[in-house]
Amino acid sequence: MLFVDVDGVISLWGFGEDTRPPGAFAAIDGIPHFLSTRAAEHLLAASHRFELVWCTGWEEKADEHLPRLLGVPSGRPHLSFGDATRAQVSARAHWKLEAVQAHAGTRPLAWIDDAFNDACHTWAQERAAQGLPRCSSRPRPRPASTTTPRRSSTRSRTVWRRRASPRR
Repeated sequence: MLFVDVDGVISLWGFGEDTRPPGAFAAIDGIPHFLSTRAAEHLLAASHRFELVWCTGWEEKADEHLPRLLGVPSGRPHLSFGDATRAQVSARAHWKLEAVQAHAGTRPLAWIDDAFNDACHTWAQERAAQGLPRCSSRPRPRPASTTTPRRSSTRSRTVWRRRASPRR
């Protein structure tokens, strides 16, 4: 199972006109997003091996818009995060962690997100201690010029604790 965040992973920001990565702008519900074609290529390749799950605040909107814009298969599940605000959940854990755990259970998983915190690392260590396969990957920001903010990249720094099993 592969949990995929959108903002900061697929929808990129913070780059200058002269350092724009491959991709295209799209308006989603009136909000402009720059969608990475590199991320789309990687996601399409991963969709043949893993069960993709949208793990984003976009919730159902991810599958409504992204398959058409990125060329990835539609009909993928998404996580729902309930009525708690990010601030309420973040006070005790990462705001997505409870939904990821509930959806994955004991199944092998990989999770790509640009905002892991200490709670995520502790959770991953606890899964490892139980012998449950998992992989966390955070897009590595690449420094641009000193006048350009850092941006997320589709190149990831990945630490494999135990290889996650492909979809069957």
